Amino acid sequence: MTQKPPIGRDTRLCMSLSARPGNYGSRFHNRLYELTGLDYVYKSFSTTDLAAAIGGIRALSIRGCAISMPFKEAVIPLIDGLAPTAAAIDSVNTIVNDDGRLTGHNTDYGAVRALIADIDPATPFVLRGSGGMAKAVAAAFRDAGFAHGTIVARNAAAGRALADLYGFAWSAEADVTAPILVNVTPLGMTGADADALAFPEPSIAQADIAFDVVQYPPETPFLRAARGAGKRVITGTEVATLQALEQFVLYTGVRPTEAQVEEAAAFARG
Repeated sequence: MTQKPPIGRDTRLCMSLSARPGNYGSRFHNRLYELTGLDYVYKSFSTTDLAAAIGGIRALSIRGCAISMPFKEAVIPLIDGLAPTAAAIDSVNTIVNDDGRLTGHNTDYGAVRALIADIDPATPFVLRGSGGMAKAVAAAFRDAGFAHGTIVARNAAAGRALADLYGFAWSAEADVTAPILVNVTPLGMTGADADALAFPEPSIAQADIAFDVVQYPPETPFLRAARGAGKRVITGTEVATLQALEQFVLYTGVRPTEAQVEEAAAFARG
């Protein structure tokens, strides 16, 4: 392992912006900097002034920034351009700063594609959510060949728009049943929604796969219920690891070894 330089004036800063910051991204990136010997440091932040925060990225030459709920769409007018991964779905989860020019990317999409690659695309699914992350997940399912999907969203305008965009059905009620259930809402997330169940227990009982993009806590009420019922689960931590790896590559230009990624993910979970 190459020795990481001590923090100094040449150290490059990366960060994240989220309504509810957690530790996983910071621990994952910082551990990878140590393992690869890169002179970087990573810190998570929250903000109530998104425009000022984005201005700070440009003004302070911050190399990269991860973008989480609820900023994935709101950030678009504040940056200078979109990479194809973000332009295709109008959702940004990563900003790369190249000499003051801020470009938005989306690494969530690729992470979801990888995690559903072994599932038969003829399998129907229900996706609960209609925000920026929901766009990435819906696009990943559509592009993987899934044609039988239902978007569940109480906001009729947003739900119908997302469903129409990707050729899926829409429902306002969460009791829709399918073999794959996907939660892309804050339900079950640490905080006010921590005890909320993303799907009713009868729907979980009839499903085969439970997919929750919530990262904190790693085991949401939805996933606990699904595991208890003997279902296959796909966790937000899995999504976080895959998308954070691609962020790391975008920021540094270095692709870590598989062993380094596994060590960093284990460190972040701990």
